[in-house]
Amino acid sequence: MKAKGWKELTTQGALIAEPGNSDTYETGSWRSRRPKFIPEKCSHCFICWVFCPEGSIRVEDEKMVGIDLRYCKGCGICATECPRDAIEMGEEFVAEKGA
Repeated sequence: MKAKGWKELTTQGALIAEPGNSDTYETGSWRSRRPKFIPEKCSHCFICWVFCPEGSIRVEDEKMVGIDLRYCKGCGICATECPRDAIEMGEEFVAEKGA
C-alpha cells in the first residue's frame, strides 16, 4: 500500500476508510522520549505488554525481548508500570556537546 499525501487524506476526521490498516502506519517518529529495555532486570511479567497502548512490546517464546520502536510513541507507560525498572525512558535525540 502506497502512503497517501495530505491532499489525499479523508476530511471526515475519525473515519476509518481502510479497516485493518494500523500495521502500515509506523508512528514511532512522533516520540520525543525513547524507552530502553534492560533485559537483565526483566522478570517477563508482561505488565508492560498489558499497559502499552500501541502494542509495541515484543514477545518471543513467552519472554519480553524488546520494544518495537516503529510504533512506540514514547508515552513511558511501560517504564512507569514495570515493577523491576527494566525499562528506562530517555531523550530521543541528545544534543552533542558544543552544538
